[in-house]
Amino acid sequence: MSKEITLDTPIEELVKEHPEAVGFLARHKVRCIRCGEPLWLTVGELLNEEGVENHQFLIDELKRYLNTKKSPDP
Repeated sequence: MSKEITLDTPIEELVKEHPEAVGFLARHKVRCIRCGEPLWLTVGELLNEEGVENHQFLIDELKRYLNTKKSPDP
């Protein structure tokens, strides 16, 4: 089971546990991978750096997106 995604979640952890988050964030103009490596920031620090105004809204949208990508349990 994955940990809850919060503003304090390290980007490296997010990318490792949810690789599909990279595309979601990119579509929202938030780059979390540079030079092939995840950034060494937290989600909150990255959103600040990228100028995202409503951090919690984007995190909530990301969680909804990731929930739609989960495969059903057998």
